[in-house]
Amino acid sequence: MTEIMRRLFLVAALAMPIAAQAGELDEARVKQLVYEAIRENPDIVMEALAALQQRQAEAETAAKADVLANERELIERDPNAPVAGNPDGDVTVVEFFDYNCPYCRRAAPEVEALIAADTGIRLVYREWPILGDGSVFAARAALAARAQGKYEEFHKAMMRLNGRAEETSVLRVAAEIGLDIDRLRQDMTAPEVDAHIATSMRLTQALGFQGTPSFVIGETLLAGFAAREELTKLVADSRASD
Repeated sequence: MTEIMRRLFLVAALAMPIAAQAGELDEARVKQLVYEAIRENPDIVMEALAALQQRQAEAETAAKADVLANERELIERDPNAPVAGNPDGDVTVVEFFDYNCPYCRRAAPEVEALIAADTGIRLVYREWPILGDGSVFAARAALAARAQGKYEEFHKAMMRLNGRAEETSVLRVAAEIGLDIDRLRQDMTAPEVDAHIATSMRLTQALGFQGTPSFVIGETLLAGFAAREELTKLVADSRASD
């Protein structure tokens, strides 16, 4: 029995004479009463839907707040996540992204401008490859580039890539920035690479993110493209709430 139907059954029951409520009703009779109640007051359905949606939204908000509270250290301070900007900054911006996401590529210069303008921001990169095998290969290559000290350079080059990130294009970019390709391929299979991606998958599911880019800034969860102005405001809000 659905939540909406239960609500409608309740409405119908309240509408019944007290004498009828005293006896036991079989399911067919209850359904009949519900349908009669709906015919007499069709707004019941919309009211029940609105109440259910509000309750679901409140439950989702509370669940996300719990995740932020319980997973804050991992979200913001995971030692297995690359960090840019000021490592000791007073505000942390966490970005989940995919190199094949056009909105992530649009957001990249906005995020770069944000970091350049505010030296108090820590930027945490979370590879979240959800757009195919090419995305997974690119994320693994980026994380492997850490071993050669070129993660951020590789990340920025990938965000400027024309066309899809696939094995051929990813390795071309890697060679262009001077990465040792043989070592890169070897490092792509490292357990810390698997762990980073698995953690991103778990966190995004828990936070309710559906696509890239997605951001965590203080208590705010932001899904989708964001211009520098919006990000700046969220950083200011987070700073003011501390």
